[in-house]
Amino acid sequence: MRRIAPAVLIASALIVASCSSAGSDATKRTTTEPKGPTTSATVGDEGAGEGHECDQGAAFDAVTTEPVDGVDGDLTMTSPIDDTDIRLHWFPVEGASADHPAPTILMGPGWSLPGDTSTDGAALFGALSIGSMWESGYNVLTWDPRGFGESGGVATVNDPDKEGQDVRAMLDFVAEQPEARTDAEGDPRAGMVGFSYGGGIQLTTAALDCRVDAIVPGIAWNSLETSLYKADTVKTGWSKILTSTVDPKRLDPHIVSASASGLSDGTLSDEDHEWFTSRGPGDEAVGKIDIPTLFVQGTVDTLFTLDEAARNTAVLQEGDVPTAQLWFCGGHGTCLTDPGDPDRVGKASFNWLDHYLKGEPLAPVPALDLIDQDGQRWTAQEWPVATGEPLTGTGSGTLDLKADGGSGGEITPPDGDPLGGLVAGITPTKATNAIDVAIDPGDADVLALGAPQLTFTYSGDLTGDIGRSDTRVFAQLVDDETGLVLGNQITPIQVTLDGATHDAEVDLEMVAHHVTPGHGLTLQLVAATTAYGIPVLDGEITFDTIEIAVPTASADAVTKG
Repeated sequence: MRRIAPAVLIASALIVASCSSAGSDATKRTTTEPKGPTTSATVGDEGAGEGHECDQGAAFDAVTTEPVDGVDGDLTMTSPIDDTDIRLHWFPVEGASADHPAPTILMGPGWSLPGDTSTDGAALFGALSIGSMWESGYNVLTWDPRGFGESGGVATVNDPDKEGQDVRAMLDFVAEQPEARTDAEGDPRAGMVGFSYGGGIQLTTAALDCRVDAIVPGIAWNSLETSLYKADTVKTGWSKILTSTVDPKRLDPHIVSASASGLSDGTLSDEDHEWFTSRGPGDEAVGKIDIPTLFVQGTVDTLFTLDEAARNTAVLQEGDVPTAQLWFCGGHGTCLTDPGDPDRVGKASFNWLDHYLKGEPLAPVPALDLIDQDGQRWTAQEWPVATGEPLTGTGSGTLDLKADGGSGGEITPPDGDPLGGLVAGITPTKATNAIDVAIDPGDADVLALGAPQLTFTYSGDLTGDIGRSDTRVFAQLVDDETGLVLGNQITPIQVTLDGATHDAEVDLEMVAHHVTPGHGLTLQLVAATTAYGIPVLDGEITFDTIEIAVPTASADAVTKG
């Protein structure tokens, strides 16, 4: 039976879900008993295509799957941790057999979506499709995460004790398939891909199970605290999008209550805060990953910003794990500038996977490979990138704390942008109620790269009977030539307005922007933005001194083109 479903796209998904047929004569299967603890060794070029040291066999005593009547290739897996039904979609590559097995790629979907089942459709933003993975000689396994599609249970945001264990059971399943290449009994030759929610599950799984051999997390995160609740301020724009696309009954109650409080006053309860933080993966879990990892992140991603990939990369570097970053103009956001080569992500992903899963030659992989606002490619051979002289500016002024004139409003996304309609109202824009600080580059021709450093001295009072002195202001950089906010990024800053003078020092969201002579930037400090919860808006704040330093890449550390 051919499976037909409408194209689905939501903010966190970034992948069109369509359905078609794929075959398997799957019958009820069980796996063997575990052979040992989850351990592995760092993979280097010498181990490319040979798997890596892993003395773990099957994760569970038994994993049961049953074919789905009338749907070729679909199976229902009974999760061994709580008997939740998880829908699998198995796509063995043509020609694979017990005599000629192929490596397997597991691809998780975006938030709220079922697993991809389209064998002839193209994926968005260069993400890999089932068809392209077949062409490259891989079996493919996709699935409906718990709470989504045909799976049971509720979504718990890639909880290592729930969704993470589900994927470990899937690795057991793959290892038993005659078409799947294995490195040892119960240990399949396997990589993982996927964007957003499908990127996050890769980090969760790789931290738990040494049988995964290489991963390519797309627009994933390091911490749900830093990504969703920066400066204790809820990203209400994204919160509303992410919860409005799913039946609340299919979500863990913490997700629903956090969305409600965030939309109400921009805050989280202590209990919800702790719950989201526990989902990680965080430095501790990422630090357990020791397989080659290529991070794909979006320069205009306003949900999981560049800093999330940079933090993950730094953790892996501490363990000497092969890792690199590829930044593209996309992600959870709209690309309002030239996106450059649309095939970059797919080419780089296969280069990485083909080397570490099949042993094919590895084309040079820079430590950082990015696209600037003009669609130009820049590469750096080391991360962190050596810095040059920063671009600086100073200023002062008094800001009225009011919603009018803030950052954000309806933008006009490019034609054909699949996310434009979703994010138009929450994308930062040049504000009219702002303190502006000019940043004159002079004769500099440099790549602004990294997190700008903002330092200021301030004072002020909140008027009215509100019983509190804490509130927020927001900082963004604007390109004077185009009027666009760099990378669509805006940073919340906690301030205390109790009449006293205070000092603050904040790292803003990371940016990647080519600055040329005569084309300056402007720092804007604003009172409100549609991207975050509305802070207390009653009174004013006076900035006695403002200093901004935008980092640049050293000329000899980056190559353009």
